[in-house]
Amino acid sequence: MYYVYILHSEKDRGLYIGYTSDLKRRITEHKKGLTEATKHRLPIVLVHYEAFLQDANARAREKYLKSGYGREQLRSQLKKLYKILKLA
Repeated sequence: MYYVYILHSEKDRGLYIGYTSDLKRRITEHKKGLTEATKHRLPIVLVHYEAFLQDANARAREKYLKSGYGREQLRSQLKKLYKILKLA
């Protein structure tokens, strides 16, 4: 399985979008500060992930979510979740 995941930084309230073939290991790395891109943004929370059977599909989804339109659509969808979780 391949995964696209979205992390929310409780420090700066920003999002991080990533891709991995081992979701549990990767999230642990992020939470322990072992990932350069997020170590200065701790603590982080996993707010969403999607599973894919094919690597190419996961990478395409990650690329889309990192695009301007994809990121805007994602923020719009997560805004409702943030209100429920009181993160906004």
